Amino acid sequence: MTRAFSGKVGTGFPSENATPKRLTRRVLFAGTSGLILAGCADLVGPPAAPKLYTLNPPLSGPLAGPKVAWALSIQTPDASAGLDSERIAITRPPSGLDYYADAAWADHLTALAGSVLLEAFERSGRIAAVARDSDAARADYVLSADLRDFSCRYDAGEGAPLAVVRFGARVVDAKSRKIAASAVFAKEVRAAANSVPAGVAALSEAYGGVLAELVPWVLDRGVPAA
Repeated sequence: MTRAFSGKVGTGFPSENATPKRLTRRVLFAGTSGLILAGCADLVGPPAAPKLYTLNPPLSGPLAGPKVAWALSIQTPDASAGLDSERIAITRPPSGLDYYADAAWADHLTALAGSVLLEAFERSGRIAAVARDSDAARADYVLSADLRDFSCRYDAGEGAPLAVVRFGARVVDAKSRKIAASAVFAKEVRAAANSVPAGVAALSEAYGGVLAELVPWVLDRGVPAA
């Protein structure tokens, strides 16, 4: 006897007449596809947060010498767009500026440098009237500065980098707006190893060396007596 054609078009789903083996294969395929998609979702998820670092230079305690009679206002240092960032700069001559991966400053570099600069004057014990420029406190002189370099320089291939800090400083008379003194301070410190923590430690040490020269320069010679 000849069977009649039902006229139904296949839907892509298992029919009631499908064999158990065929059903098993289709179920396994569907389960495997779900696992692959779940794995892809993990791969395209948000990147891991970078490890944060801060500046922690060794700052000198009270400095020898008399206390000054004038007040000082400290501006947040300026820097180029490449340095005024939360990214930790490195240089690979002659290719130029780059940054450490998966690492960042805890704040913009200029904000961190400004906070440490203020603390260095406070720790000197020789000036009672010192504040941030943003505090709008009355001051006789204003200290403005710019970070000209603040990077780990890879000058020896993949060896330990050289931390380089160059800091330009200007002391300005708050009334006349004339520059009373200006100078550039620079320090270089070889990192203990080729690693981000070692590089950051070397940058902190280099900046501490700059401040050890800058603070007494302002207090002793940079500003005439008020």
